[in-house]
Amino acid sequence: MKFVTKGVVALAMSAGLLAAPAFAADKGTIGIAMPTKSSARWISDGNSMVEQFAAAGYETDLQYAEDDIPNQLAQIENMVTKGVDVLVIAAIDGTTLSNVLENAHFAGIKTIAYDRLIRDSEYVDYYATFDNFKVGVQQASSLVSGLKERFGDGPYNVELFGGSPDDNNAYFFYNGAMSVLQPLIDAGTVVIGSGQMGMDTVGTLRWDGAVAQARMDNLLSANYTDKMVHGVLSPYDGLSIGILSSLKGVGYGSGDMKMPIVTGQDAELPSIKSIIAGEQYSTVFKDTRELARVTVGMVDALLQGGEPEINDTSTYDNGVKVISSYLLEPVSVDATNYEAIVIESGYHSKDDL
Repeated sequence: MKFVTKGVVALAMSAGLLAAPAFAADKGTIGIAMPTKSSARWISDGNSMVEQFAAAGYETDLQYAEDDIPNQLAQIENMVTKGVDVLVIAAIDGTTLSNVLENAHFAGIKTIAYDRLIRDSEYVDYYATFDNFKVGVQQASSLVSGLKERFGDGPYNVELFGGSPDDNNAYFFYNGAMSVLQPLIDAGTVVIGSGQMGMDTVGTLRWDGAVAQARMDNLLSANYTDKMVHGVLSPYDGLSIGILSSLKGVGYGSGDMKMPIVTGQDAELPSIKSIIAGEQYSTVFKDTRELARVTVGMVDALLQGGEPEINDTSTYDNGVKVISSYLLEPVSVDATNYEAIVIESGYHSKDDL
């Protein structure tokens, strides 16, 4: 029925019987599956896409699954049943969607992976994301700069945190960071006090800040009773806030215990406030408004018979095929540039701070 309706609309247009505004409002419906509202970042993504799709003439069905995999599967299955025109999916677990995407494909529905790669499916058509390896490079580079600035020439005691092992991006963040840190570890300039390295050891399931805080508590009690930790590689602001709570709980940031250098990602409001307060050292800004713009452009090209703009055809192999992608540039943010990057751009307002 969906295709018949579109055909009628097209005939009416060619006959001059349908006004342009009515056609613009009927360009299609886009199903948007987001992982959770517990992160301000995903709320921003969803709002940006709804706004920009509406401006482009599309209706949207936006659903949040609250980090529940069966819930997200059910939401996407419902979108397919209702006959959306394109799926835009930020997967909770990028390995669990093969069957529903196959059903979508045979229903004529294209799928765009949004910021998180969907793995193990040939039915992922495009991927819109940031240069995730570069995110890790920026985090580690900022960590090293902060260590030198605050603690001199080293050696530095550092602990590593990774993202969720079911999120493909977490491995790019970690590998990007280790491309900077590993040579320093080999040289003895950076010392991993706990010896804990590798995503199988340092990963944080579901990017859960409480889990990160508990692990940091354990690391401190087991390894730092007679020495200081100087830095913590954190791949996400939600983890950073938990890590900082742990550090402050044992006295860091007060008296003669300098706050360790703690990194982050997503420029979430609590972390920007923490950076201003001299606690979190840095974050990585990924402008979700731009990611939404790229995604809307991809969808519009697909549905209007064009070719989506891409700039990478080699980086992201999902285990079945390499996904044609568009990668945006991340930006490292700290106390020296947060105002220019996240305030003047309108991402956050001064009133928010």
